Amino acid sequence: MPPSRKSSHASPRGPSPRKRRPKAPSGEGRRKPREAYRILFIDGPNLNVLGKREPGVYGEKTLAGVRRDVNEVALREGASVTFYQSNHEGEIVTRLQKARDKADGLVINPGGYTHSSVSIRDALLYAGIPSVEVHLSNLARREPFRKQSLIEDVVVGRISGFGGFGYVLALHAILDHLRREVGIASR
Repeated sequence: MPPSRKSSHASPRGPSPRKRRPKAPSGEGRRKPREAYRILFIDGPNLNVLGKREPGVYGEKTLAGVRRDVNEVALREGASVTFYQSNHEGEIVTRLQKARDKADGLVINPGGYTHSSVSIRDALLYAGIPSVEVHLSNLARREPFRKQSLIEDVVVGRISGFGGFGYVLALHAILDHLRREVGIASR
């Protein structure tokens, strides 16, 4: 039976209640050199119309274009990426639940659910996967209601304001976290 892929999440508010998995001695429990890091990308509502919806705020690149950029970097970095997008909160929750023990890392843009979904927050905690929150626009420069994230304290970190390139940055960030903090051997 393979070892658990869960890890703790540190945040500006302090460590999560889960315990950090100790690094496995002498390579035990570490990734084999040829195995790819399994990274899941989850996008929430309205990201399917990226490129058409408020291009002055979110940019002109489509979600398919963002995914192509991520795929290129993933190949170079030795990662296997899977993408999922839904406009429905329950479907996102279900996908997060199914990801438990099936993904090494997660990049999530919950869209508008960032500010309102306790259910997505709870599903992230259940999944136990090191996660990076990503947003196309800089939430700190947006409307007051967009400044609060219900998941910010259960993710490793947040990347915000770099448009579609933020997804590439998020991929680099989660891979770095997995290599350094979780003890999955780098290539």
